[in-house]
Amino acid sequence: MLDRDLAELYGVTTGNLNKAVRRNLERFPEDFMLQLTKEEFDALIFHFGISKTEGRGGRRYLPYAFTEQGVAMLSSVLNSKRAILVNIQIMRAFTRIRRILASHEELRKKIEEHDTQIQAIFEAIRQLMTLPTKETKKIGFRKDKDN
Repeated sequence: MLDRDLAELYGVTTGNLNKAVRRNLERFPEDFMLQLTKEEFDALIFHFGISKTEGRGGRRYLPYAFTEQGVAMLSSVLNSKRAILVNIQIMRAFTRIRRILASHEELRKKIEEHDTQIQAIFEAIRQLMTLPTKETKKIGFRKDKDN
């Protein structure tokens, strides 16, 4: 989850959430949190239409993305009643998602199978589009310079 989304849930500003995280960086190793690269952030702006980074408004710093463990760790950094309640709800949502995925193993396998087939179809289309074209012979009379 992105820092701005978590900040909204917790009822704090994104800046304050990130300050709390930066004050406790030892609690957020690489597998708990990462900072998006410029390219990843630009792709988010394009994909989701979030505010621009230059001019009025927008972000000054690249956003942080938190894994499930990072979200859980936020409850120890943000010491408010609301933070604790929100964190409990987020953890319950993650647990439900895991249960759903585990109970739908067969569905997951079918989706992966279809994904492989779809990728093969796209590859075949790409190959058809890149086949060299044969030079066609022109039918009819040829104009010669001598005639």
